[in-house]
Amino acid sequence: MDWDRWPNFSEDEMRCRETGELDMDESFMDKLQSLRSILRRPVKISSGFRSVKHSAEVNKANGGGSHTHGVATDISVSGGQERYEVLKAAVEAGMTGIGIHKDFIHVDGMGSRPEAPRPAAWPY
Repeated sequence: MDWDRWPNFSEDEMRCRETGELDMDESFMDKLQSLRSILRRPVKISSGFRSVKHSAEVNKANGGGSHTHGVATDISVSGGQERYEVLKAAVEAGMTGIGIHKDFIHVDGMGSRPEAPRPAAWPY
């Protein structure tokens, strides 16, 4: 992958925090870069790619969630205004899954599946 294509993100910040693996989807990274461009300010990735061996993924059905497919990240947020801005930018950037937590926004570009239809938004 040519990481120069996504100037606001680094391989290191997207790596699995537990295994060091990295396998991000290029079209998802294009959407993430678009999200960043819409916001016009830095975003902090709290979780990018996750290995199927990652503690948050090992017990999930179908070999893990959207993070294991390289089509998801969690973006750290603080406060309602920032949460709203990231949410709005995610929709504009074409994200299909948006999870809203008080400390982060999960964004993904996963396709629809019977157990997880898309587009969708959910609270944590």
